[in-house]
Amino acid sequence: MIQVRDIHKSFGSLEVLKGIDLDIERGKIVSIVGASGAGKTTLLQIMGTLDRADSGSVIIDGVDVMKLSDAKRSAFRGQHIGFVFQFHQLLPEFTAEENVMMPLLIRGISRREARQRADELLAFMGLSERASHKPSELSGGEKQRVAVARALAGKPDVVFADEPSGSLDSQNKQELHRLFLDLRDRMGQTFVIVTHDEQLADLADRKICMKDGRIVSDSDSVC
Repeated sequence: MIQVRDIHKSFGSLEVLKGIDLDIERGKIVSIVGASGAGKTTLLQIMGTLDRADSGSVIIDGVDVMKLSDAKRSAFRGQHIGFVFQFHQLLPEFTAEENVMMPLLIRGISRREARQRADELLAFMGLSERASHKPSELSGGEKQRVAVARALAGKPDVVFADEPSGSLDSQNKQELHRLFLDLRDRMGQTFVIVTHDEQLADLADRKICMKDGRIVSDSDSVC
């Protein structure tokens, strides 16, 4: 589903990615691990079309997103990609339901249809009774589940997650990890997850280890 070929990326004189090749299958959970500065988040942002590589290609469902204009890349991202971040990044002035609706409304989907989709996802997350609550009224685990629902709202081909359990306590981490597995098993959802959480990394179908801008292993071995 995703093909990454010979990706290079530098910031000034610092080469962060040094020729990355990677294939990701549909319906799998893939974790990317490694020490800080290894290039994990940079690679995630390039695959997620949030940043451009200096050279190479990223092909998602047959589309080389590196060749798209900024406007077309943004449109592609809205149609095909979801994101979950460490600190959820919910809009504080809106309810949980409205936060999940937001990406659909931006795409021009009717308010009725967007609300129906949001309510379905919040029910799946066990958050129906919290739909009318704003982020300040939710626990950390609830906020992150709302963020996952928002990422899934547009039925993306792939969800990219950057340290999704990094701000959660042990219980909420375990619940989030189970949620990812459930979404893979019940919806066939593809996840690419950058994490320092070894428990989450080990639950993935594949664990990719990066070091100094390169992939050094692609297996279940210790990074």
